[in-house]
Amino acid sequence: MKLSGLQIFWLMFTFETGNVILLTISPVMQNAKQDVWIAYLIASLLGILIVYVATKTALLHPSCSLVEFSKLILGKWLGTACVIIYFIQWYSVIGNILREFADFTITILLPSTPPWIFYVTVLLLLIYVTYLGGIEGIGRCSEVFGPIIILSVALMTILSIKDFDVNNFLPVFVDTGILPIWNGALTPLAFFGESVMMLMLVSFMNEPNKATKSAVWGIVLSGIICSSVAVAVLLTFGPEISSKLRHPAFDMVSYISVMDFIQNLEIIAVLVWILSAFIKLALYFFLVCYGTSQLFKIKDWRKMVWFAAPLFFAIAMFVPNPSYTFGYMKTYWVYYVLPINMVGIPLLLWIVGSIRKKLAASL
Repeated sequence: MKLSGLQIFWLMFTFETGNVILLTISPVMQNAKQDVWIAYLIASLLGILIVYVATKTALLHPSCSLVEFSKLILGKWLGTACVIIYFIQWYSVIGNILREFADFTITILLPSTPPWIFYVTVLLLLIYVTYLGGIEGIGRCSEVFGPIIILSVALMTILSIKDFDVNNFLPVFVDTGILPIWNGALTPLAFFGESVMMLMLVSFMNEPNKATKSAVWGIVLSGIICSSVAVAVLLTFGPEISSKLRHPAFDMVSYISVMDFIQNLEIIAVLVWILSAFIKLALYFFLVCYGTSQLFKIKDWRKMVWFAAPLFFAIAMFVPNPSYTFGYMKTYWVYYVLPINMVGIPLLLWIVGSIRKKLAASL
């Protein structure tokens, strides 16, 4: 299983874009209001920094995954503790993504479908892609899905231009200030920070030296696309209405009407969400299966697929309602995962690993 630099680029872009667009615009509007574009700019820049640190950390031991090199850098027990912290994140987030994926798709497309049928269908697809294709199969899917997402978002934004009101931009900074903008930036930053999974992905690259450039540019493009959609939503609805909508980007698309002919384009927004969420689910599903097998020294990582799938089905069924997913995102994800998993541990591994490597070279 090998990934090219181009596949890493599309994985980072596809993995991030749909979820940031669908789930973060409303929370950011509640805090940053008309300065939402500043919040997304801050989140994008810090997200680039996170993926840079994660990739540089992984390149200290490019042939090893996080499960392996964390023990080399921090020792057996502390390294294992760090890995378990990541497993808590990965195992918990899949059930929440699956639930949000099902709720959104069922509400828009299949209102009479029981959620468990959707869970089973998606998990069967994940098993098929992961078991047969592994990380390489997921990378190839992202190469197909990525350009579709770019074209779809560009079409939605262009068709919305006639509804823009530039007065929704004003006033800049006066009504908000640095603290509300920073609080608004934390939510998209927590999503962009998921690119920290490069700690695992670098070991699968056929040319690890291309990892940093590919991953960084993937987040750059995702940041540009997501910021553009947030600005389009702001110019269409204004900050007050946008902050009250659950999925304002989807509502913006449903608002499109060109010459009373081009209408009902909601399926495009649904397509962006489905493609991006599927790549996200597939990546986390693979990381859980592969990482767990490494931790417990299971030779065939594919055996973990049959353990993980029923577990994630149970977690998705356990998630009580859609509001729980937003609470999970705004509490555990922002206040624990972001500072610890996305910033603290990668920095610790990078600093300690660099020092140990220099000491070893000087001996």
